[in-house]
Amino acid sequence: MIKIGQHDDVIDIAYLNPDRPQLGIEVLTFDVLRRRMKRAVARTASRTDFHQLLLVRGGEATMMVDFVSQLCAPGRLLHLRPGQVQRFPADAEGRLAELDAVMVLFTAAFPPRLPQLASLLDGFGPQGWTLSPDDHQVLDRALAEIAAEYHTLQRHREDTDTDLTTTLLRQLLGAVLLRLARLPHPALDASASIGGEVFCAFRYELERSFAVTRSVQRYADRLGYSPRTLTRACQAATGRTAKELIDARAALEAQRLLVHTDLPVATIGRMLGFSEPANFGKFFTRETGDTPGGFRSRWR
Repeated sequence: MIKIGQHDDVIDIAYLNPDRPQLGIEVLTFDVLRRRMKRAVARTASRTDFHQLLLVRGGEATMMVDFVSQLCAPGRLLHLRPGQVQRFPADAEGRLAELDAVMVLFTAAFPPRLPQLASLLDGFGPQGWTLSPDDHQVLDRALAEIAAEYHTLQRHREDTDTDLTTTLLRQLLGAVLLRLARLPHPALDASASIGGEVFCAFRYELERSFAVTRSVQRYADRLGYSPRTLTRACQAATGRTAKELIDARAALEAQRLLVHTDLPVATIGRMLGFSEPANFGKFFTRETGDTPGGFRSRWR
């Protein structure tokens, strides 16, 4: 499942299927992960370079994704994306919680290239859904089919049909992701607008430029819209203004850098466009309720 690299106190997890290194998907139960994962990793916030789907069938625990608690309980489905900071549900000794859950791990290159999946697979999609009984049953059945094909591939390593099975796995995963893409966004009212092409353009520009500028006017100028139009689109899509989203993205990157690097606080501030450490400290405290140093100590 994973290849672990450690630098100082930073743990990064790179995708590696131990049985079929060239295959960009792995299916396993949470119990297998529980037996496989080293306790040092379970105790520590980590970051992966691959996608993870986790469908919970039984048990209850809480995991952290980008410093937000996510419930793991029957009917819950989580989608963790590359680059997100996570901490698995574990006790102080590093023993993972006991959950009845299935996991699908896959690289960014493995799913079929479908335009309908772009917004789901980027860094802005929902992190978790509380599924209806019907949706849970449908997705549980779909993941069980992926698991069955995956284990067929494992049993028949030299079969000439492995290419066909790999293609089938890719399409089955695509079908699951399409089902997720049509679920209501869990953070929005069902009748809310998604903000249309204005918000879509903004979120990609935000990901590209959050460390360079936090000015709504500059984003609006780059995209060819007025600041008012940009803010309306953001409010329709997320309930937050463009300025709130810009600041939240910069604060999230600061949190990630504080946890995953040993860079001085002042250096992190400069990387995010703050020329004065005091201004960065005030910004971070306003956005997170904690000082940069206090946050680093608490999460490492």
